[in-house]
Amino acid sequence: MTYILLVIIAVLAVLVIGIYNGLIRLRNKVREAWSDIDTQLKRRYDLIPNIVETVKGYAQHESGTFEKITEARNKAMQAQNIHEKEEAENMLSSTLKSIFALAENYPDLKANQNFLQLQNTLKEIEEHIQMSRRYYNGTVRDFNTKI
Repeated sequence: MTYILLVIIAVLAVLVIGIYNGLIRLRNKVREAWSDIDTQLKRRYDLIPNIVETVKGYAQHESGTFEKITEARNKAMQAQNIHEKEEAENMLSSTLKSIFALAENYPDLKANQNFLQLQNTLKEIEEHIQMSRRYYNGTVRDFNTKI
């Protein structure tokens, strides 16, 4: 009887440890996925001043747009939690769209190789952000399902 009780306790202990380790593994995947998103966002933050400086050379009188994008970048970089970061990123994305819409009015800017390269780099970063967000959402979903 004592032997059976010890076996049951050992099996339960192994199950609890296995479940715990599985949850820790999933939590670490969630953190890693968030870190991937954060890395891509930082790459985008680093690219924005170059874009602004390139556009400034062609559209000096659009200082309001430049101020908005700089302010949006600073807010995004200073966001402390996911909700703040989401709001700041939405604002930043909107202002980035406006700067590229602005570029449509300047044919010389649209033909500038540096600007085109920056635009392609930003597009690549945006694609990486989307992939990272999909992975993050999937890992969070898996983690929440396990809980």
